[in-house]
Amino acid sequence: MTDPIEFNEEEFTTQFNGRTFMRILAQAKPHWRTVVAFLIAIALVSFLDSYFTFLSKRMIDEGIVARNQAALLRIATQYGALILLQSGAVFGFIYAAGVLGERVQYDVRKKLFNHLQDLSFAYFDRTPIGWIMSRLTSDVERLGWLVSWGLLDMVWGLANILSAIYFMTIINWRMALIVFMALPILLMVAVQFKKRILVQFRLVRKLNSKITGSYNENITGVRVVKALGREPQNLNEFIDLSDDRYQAGYRAAMLSALFLPVVQLISALAIGSIVVAGGLQARYGGITVGGIQAFISYVTFMMWPIQDIARVYAETQHAIASGERVFSLMDAVPEVHDRPQAASVDSIRGDIIFEHVDFYYEENKPVLQDFSLHVREGETIALVGPTGGGKSTIINLLCRFYEPCKGVIRIAGRDYTQLSLHSIHSRLGIVLQSPHLFSGTIRENIRYGRLDASDADVEAAARLTGAHEFIIHLQHGYDEEVGEGGVLLSVGQKQLVSLARAVLADPDIFIMDEATSSVDTITEALIQQGMERMMRDRTSFVVAHRLSTIKRADRIIVIEDGRIKEMGSHAELIRQKGHYYRLYTRQFRRERTQTLDLLGETTAAPV
Repeated sequence: MTDPIEFNEEEFTTQFNGRTFMRILAQAKPHWRTVVAFLIAIALVSFLDSYFTFLSKRMIDEGIVARNQAALLRIATQYGALILLQSGAVFGFIYAAGVLGERVQYDVRKKLFNHLQDLSFAYFDRTPIGWIMSRLTSDVERLGWLVSWGLLDMVWGLANILSAIYFMTIINWRMALIVFMALPILLMVAVQFKKRILVQFRLVRKLNSKITGSYNENITGVRVVKALGREPQNLNEFIDLSDDRYQAGYRAAMLSALFLPVVQLISALAIGSIVVAGGLQARYGGITVGGIQAFISYVTFMMWPIQDIARVYAETQHAIASGERVFSLMDAVPEVHDRPQAASVDSIRGDIIFEHVDFYYEENKPVLQDFSLHVREGETIALVGPTGGGKSTIINLLCRFYEPCKGVIRIAGRDYTQLSLHSIHSRLGIVLQSPHLFSGTIRENIRYGRLDASDADVEAAARLTGAHEFIIHLQHGYDEEVGEGGVLLSVGQKQLVSLARAVLADPDIFIMDEATSSVDTITEALIQQGMERMMRDRTSFVVAHRLSTIKRADRIIVIEDGRIKEMGSHAELIRQKGHYYRLYTRQFRRERTQTLDLLGETTAAPV
């Protein structure tokens, strides 16, 4: 076996990533009509908020101070009518924001899921499941928040500030200059805080991925954990990981909490200066009573949006960190992909040739070296040898889950890289050592490889493989639920169902990769019978440690250190008394000893 490939998560810079920010916003482009309605509604609400303050000034100056009841009633009526208009606009932008956020999340998740299916096996070999799941869930939610509620708060704040500045300038432009002087100070504070906040939020996202991975490993491996009594050690490891996440989150929260009070302090100083300046000008008739009241309201009205923008800005760092990780997944390039003008074919029947193939998962760690093999159409090839010798790698290359680092693999006389991936994968039938069943019924799992198959076709495939007998004895028969991953079935039953699934797909090339290594002898016999029926007139590859399962193969190939050590039929290799003979006799003695022990005998006689 090869060493596990270490996963090193991409590190991102601490600078504000404007490209990522714009790319996140670009996710809303397909829904531009919703965005336009959203922006118009926000602009209308913000303008009306400012205009209400201006109407209040007029009510004081033209109505109350001037004792003009007609003017007061007219302005109050206008005020009431605009309140109704604003209420409708508020409903509009909140509704649009909610719809926009959900649509963006839907689009991004769909893109990521589709892209994951295009990525090569190498990507999944080196990328933890928890990292991927975190991108698809919490990180995508952050993107949806930014293009909806984050954008809402940001645009609403900017619109309020601009409208307040407009009306303040109309009332008294000299006093408005005092407010303008506070804006650069607020900007400097934001610049100082943003780097520190962004660093901590990126660390939080990275640790979240590790925690999700830890959850995933402990849940999927719960049987092993409990069997080995690993609960205390796993808990301690998880506590350490959670503590790191807590510390990073604490620092991020502290910086965010400190940010707002600093903004509030600057705002309070600006308001105090406005009150003093307004009082002096009112003393000499430079501003009316209504103007002073309106100006103070505008200052307060404008400063709150600034504080809100500061809050959104801090949270935007979090969303950008999430966006960087989402786009790093979205931008991952499949290492195995269709070549330009790759041919789509309906069948890949024909000879299979490995020509001087070299392959490695990691540099300077070769798995196959100058490997050559010619398999005739309809031939059954068995691959045996020690663990880590390269058997499963040969299968992975044949299935084009990986491609040779050097050399060529030909199917039916053509370099298989000139065929489309769908043409190859759709014509393969694979039964693995650890079969995977999907949540649903037995019928749905057998039909998984051919969705248009009838119930009669499903039952015929199950009969051919020997699965029918156990299925009909279940309470619901073919409609029995298998549970997540097939947990409600035994290993042998799952193998029979997966074998029936492969039979129903009617593949051109059939592959059995250690499919009987984890089942009892009775189930193994059933699987072997199904295999023999499946392999008739079909090119087949069988990888097995139990040598009794491959004695009838046309050729048995002994693989060791990525090279062919021996090749021939079972009888030929036994007569040679080489590698295969030693493997076979050693295993035969072990199996015979185990059988006699079960029968109460003491030892097995040597062969």
